[in-house]
Amino acid sequence: MTGQDRGLDGRSTDIPSGAGVPAWMASTLNNCSRCGAVLVFGAVDDDHRDRLVCPACGWIAYVNPRLVVTSLPITDTGQVVLIRRGIEPAVGAWAQPGGFLEIDETVNEGAVRETLEETGLLIEPGEVIGLYSRLEAAVVVLVFEARIVGGSFRPSPEATEIVAFEPDAIPWPEIAFKTTYWALADWLRRRHPELRPGDVVTERRHWEG
Repeated sequence: MTGQDRGLDGRSTDIPSGAGVPAWMASTLNNCSRCGAVLVFGAVDDDHRDRLVCPACGWIAYVNPRLVVTSLPITDTGQVVLIRRGIEPAVGAWAQPGGFLEIDETVNEGAVRETLEETGLLIEPGEVIGLYSRLEAAVVVLVFEARIVGGSFRPSPEATEIVAFEPDAIPWPEIAFKTTYWALADWLRRRHPELRPGDVVTERRHWEG
């Protein structure tokens, strides 16, 4: 597929589509969850791709991406809040607050919870800025623009620094992930079309999430 065929969410991944389960994830999928037999990777009847299959009971281990819910909290004066990551990956770099969606919550609830946990801010999620695929990390990242409705900055082990940046002062060379880069770029395109994303020092970026 071309980059255009992959959709705008494909901008945040460097590897081609259709390569199957990432090797690091496949290495953790060894046994059948139903009967414990060793899984075998191969063709499945009436399926368009090879799968991990149990030869004993026929169970198929479908592997799907995980959903990461995040926000771009915006202050009343139009600044965007970012956190300096205190943990790997990309420790010390800047990203939007967020994390994995829990099985028993909506994406809206997840974004509110993760933002509160990492920043101390209570938000009201608004427009979806975008969805961003990261095939390398087996995640899809959802990014809300969000209004701050309460709380105050509260650094934590996950977020050692919390800063509200003017749109023209976003620390582009220190952005942690491609998903963050494209989310901020898409936000600027909507709210500040006169501005352009800054350069990113790609050789020192981690880009995992």
